[in-house]
Amino acid sequence: MPEPRETAVYTHGHHESVLRSHTWRTAANSAAYLLPSLEPDMRILDVGCGPGTITADLAERVPDGHVTGVDRAPEILDRARATAAGRGLAHVDFAVADVHALDYPDDTFCVVHAHQVLQHVGDPVQALREMRRVTRPGGLVAVRDADYAAMTWYPASEGLDAWLDLYRRVARANGGEPDAGRRLRAWALRAGFTDVTATSGTWTFAAPGEREWWSGLWADRTVASSYADRAVRGGHASAEELRGVAEAWRQWGAREDGWFGVLHGEVLCRKDPDPR
Repeated sequence: MPEPRETAVYTHGHHESVLRSHTWRTAANSAAYLLPSLEPDMRILDVGCGPGTITADLAERVPDGHVTGVDRAPEILDRARATAAGRGLAHVDFAVADVHALDYPDDTFCVVHAHQVLQHVGDPVQALREMRRVTRPGGLVAVRDADYAAMTWYPASEGLDAWLDLYRRVARANGGEPDAGRRLRAWALRAGFTDVTATSGTWTFAAPGEREWWSGLWADRTVASSYADRAVRGGHASAEELRGVAEAWRQWGAREDGWFGVLHGEVLCRKDPDPR
């Protein structure tokens, strides 16, 4: 029987407001739990690489190895290639791929990494099985995902309450699981891993520039991205309601006492060594 292919719809799309967030991400702020395990000669697969900022950071940490970045969206890979080229990284390549059925042989990579991916896929357990399959015995699968229900902020805002409820409904209607962070360990065990280290990490947006940036990208995303289109077309919200949510984001971002915390679940899953 053929492996299942991707069935979920990527909620965010690649609007400028989305890429504003994705290009901010680095290995330091988004994969710190993995970095101590890297060695200079490792071969790494970065699943859902997007514009390639984390991919390039990983490549700089394995100068004698190789990094492959894959994504479902062919158009974003040109941005990723430009990111790597701009840093002079010759040991990086990129390809279109579906994490449910990766086009790589068994036991290919030392590390398979995915940041903010499993919350968007149709079958996260199958995705982890595929990531495990292409990992060498003794190698690592490293996954980090946000948990929307665990996001919290100050001061209280009915508008942001409405945003969170709406986002979770839209994401689930698209076939994803927005509260993925808390589920990563359970999914990894179901995928066949027996050596799983589960941790958590956070992003915090509180300083004036941080608040303005975070609130601004979500305000723009709420009215202008693929997420906005899907919210309206799916009957989850009207355009007027989306404008109200965007305004709530801007009002929160203007508060001097504003604070926003994003909780992420993280797992480091070691593939069992070859018994031979």
